[in-house]
Amino acid sequence: MKFMKAVILCGGRGTRLRDETEFKPKPLIEVGGMPILWHIMKIYSHYGVKDFVLCLGYKGQMIKDFFLNLDMYQTDVTFNTKTKNVKYHSNKKPDEWSITFADTGLDTGTGGRVKKIEKYIDEDSFFLTYGDGVSDVDISKLSMFHKKHGKIATVTAVTPLAKFGVLQLQNGMVVDFTKRDIVHGSRIDGGYFIFKKHIFDYLTMDNDCMLENKPLKMLAKDKQFVAYMHNGFWQCMDIQQQVDMLNELWQKNEAPWKVWKG
Repeated sequence: MKFMKAVILCGGRGTRLRDETEFKPKPLIEVGGMPILWHIMKIYSHYGVKDFVLCLGYKGQMIKDFFLNLDMYQTDVTFNTKTKNVKYHSNKKPDEWSITFADTGLDTGTGGRVKKIEKYIDEDSFFLTYGDGVSDVDISKLSMFHKKHGKIATVTAVTPLAKFGVLQLQNGMVVDFTKRDIVHGSRIDGGYFIFKKHIFDYLTMDNDCMLENKPLKMLAKDKQFVAYMHNGFWQCMDIQQQVDMLNELWQKNEAPWKVWKG
């Protein structure tokens, strides 16, 4: 099955993770030794999405450098300082991705960033997500849902994990305690959107054009916005506790978003 492109928002400053984002863009913060952006792209790639547009901004050159030197990060290498020859010590087949690095400005809003990459979208629809959230959402089913409903926009609606320890009580006694219980009730925007190209009619290149404000509100008003209910795992990475949690899951081989092999 041929899939459309995946656009990933990578330009924000990530101020709530200032200790790390002072030195690198948020999408390069590592989970299991690799940037969370790489994890997101591996999720899409597992379902056949190989063509990416990265909306760069804050420290965007570092994201370019990472992918241009990706083989260096994934295997041992031998470098000859005289001949400049590089030998990679790996038999692992690299991911065959096509990546467009689009400079969308330092302080551009999310909607403005998407508008600025319009020229790179050559199919009727495209995926879009944030560069800081992982999920075990089935991209194939999400795509089929979007096509079935025929609206301009589809968003993956998720149930967030609890921010605090959840107590299970019985006769005043704590019988279970977890920090990863699901909060039942309201769903939130989990990213992993699909948009038809008509979305560009709702966007401007202004710095204050935030996708999550007027554009999505207008789509809802026009009855062009549907939600794909995802009941599985989803987690964004806004604070250090969430970075630590994702790393812990990876180290224990319990990462639900790792749908790919190898």
